[in-house]
Amino acid sequence: MNHSYIEKILKGDRVAIARAISMVENEHPGSLTLLKSIYPNTGNAYRVGITGPPGAGKSTITNKLAKYYRSENKRVGIIAVDPTSPFTGGALLGDRVRMTDVELDEGVFIRSMASRGSLGGLSKKAKEAADVLDASGCDIILLETVGVGQSELDIARASDTTIVVLVPESGDSIQAMKAGLMEIADFFVLNKSDRAGAEQAVMSIKMVLNFKPKHDGWTPDVIQTTANEGRGIVEVANKISEHSAYLTNSKLLGHKRADRIIERIRELIGEQLRIEFWNEERNKILHQKIEDVIAFKETPFDVAEYLLKYYKK
Repeated sequence: MNHSYIEKILKGDRVAIARAISMVENEHPGSLTLLKSIYPNTGNAYRVGITGPPGAGKSTITNKLAKYYRSENKRVGIIAVDPTSPFTGGALLGDRVRMTDVELDEGVFIRSMASRGSLGGLSKKAKEAADVLDASGCDIILLETVGVGQSELDIARASDTTIVVLVPESGDSIQAMKAGLMEIADFFVLNKSDRAGAEQAVMSIKMVLNFKPKHDGWTPDVIQTTANEGRGIVEVANKISEHSAYLTNSKLLGHKRADRIIERIRELIGEQLRIEFWNEERNKILHQKIEDVIAFKETPFDVAEYLLKYYKK
């Protein structure tokens, strides 16, 4: 990996950053070397995950938060993870078009990425792209996810602070909402709170939270916003700062980031083992035995045990 190219990334060169993220996203042969080279320069950016159901206004909140952080002269990275197009494999919605307040700001780097089938709405590539932005000198990285409501731990593990965005219309379903979405939030944002039912929705969220205390001692709150008008954004930024201070003072931030690295290493090993295990020979055996499984002569468990037992490296 060219040393001068790495230096450009570390100095915040936008072209070099864009190229680096493309390398990571497309699994370019040099991407692993790149990630290894920049890793010592990561760990400075504070990562905020923003998730929630479609239509809650996550992109608008992300846009307004970025504008607020720029007013404080902070460099901001935004990774907006969209559903994957079934035709092109690329990002479907292109959140870039909704970042109108900051899209031309040199202190903001925006990248739309495809979820690539990740159930949590946050692909492994998005986490690696966050490392690139971290190394490039961003102070804040906003990870906005597709919010499909599955495997929500994905976003919580990738972020220092996790925000779940809801709208007043969510109120009726909050009681029945998946436990995962309620448990990962460090705090909630009730957006579009100028609509009818906002107060009832806040009460419903708080009622659920009373029965689900967080294990780290932090008490999640509910912030009301009308993001398209900019109302409540300062309060959201203040709550992020408050949570950051809590994690730092309680020494939980270090533990959280250590857990994130452990999870990352597990993912890397799992991926490498999968690649190495499914060689041509094992794939051939799998296809040979599939007819017996369909005919109930063997079970999937038998085939898995056979492959593991007799076809070790």
